[in-house]
Amino acid sequence: MQKDLSNYRKNYKKSELMEESIDPNPMQQFQKWFYEVEETDGMDEPNAMTISTIGLDGFPKNRVVLMKKYTFEGFIFYTNYRSEKGKAIAKDPSVCLSFFWPNMERQVIIKGKAEKIAENLSDGYFESRPKGSQLGAVVSDQSEVVESRELLEKELKALERTYENKEVERPTHWGGYLVRPSSIEFWQGRPNRLHDRIRYTLQDDLEWKIERLAP
Repeated sequence: MQKDLSNYRKNYKKSELMEESIDPNPMQQFQKWFYEVEETDGMDEPNAMTISTIGLDGFPKNRVVLMKKYTFEGFIFYTNYRSEKGKAIAKDPSVCLSFFWPNMERQVIIKGKAEKIAENLSDGYFESRPKGSQLGAVVSDQSEVVESRELLEKELKALERTYENKEVERPTHWGGYLVRPSSIEFWQGRPNRLHDRIRYTLQDDLEWKIERLAP
């Protein structure tokens, strides 16, 4: 089976990224782009991001998670610490995040280190989740092999009865990570594949070095 995709073509021409118009701080630039993406149509979850880790088997692995907060320190997401990605981060906290916003012909690529956030912050976010999502986090041994979908649903039903009139406590193996960026690249599609690529790199003095990359 084969399919030739060489004739797929798109001419990128919605915007540009020039040095004279960017913010000197990449987190401010990220916020600017994020707001612009939110205000346009055609993007269901602008906070969806791909996170890449180096697995225990030595292979890189990508998966899509949802960013739940960003600050000047970095980007926050939540997961099961015992999951495949959690185990990978525990061994090697170097990760790569990427956002793809096709409605604006933009990408953002972030390299950095992931670290667990404070337990009280994970508690606060867990408490804000719908009860069904809380129970899902409790019942799921994320990334482990399961016998069947039916077994998972049976266990969830049992938990729903157990916690019918009770609050659900956050499992200690579930919580947030903060990715502190060391490099952030902004990619803007341009005509003739001469795309704009601006990279911010954190220096030893905590200032950001700004460079244009060839497309």
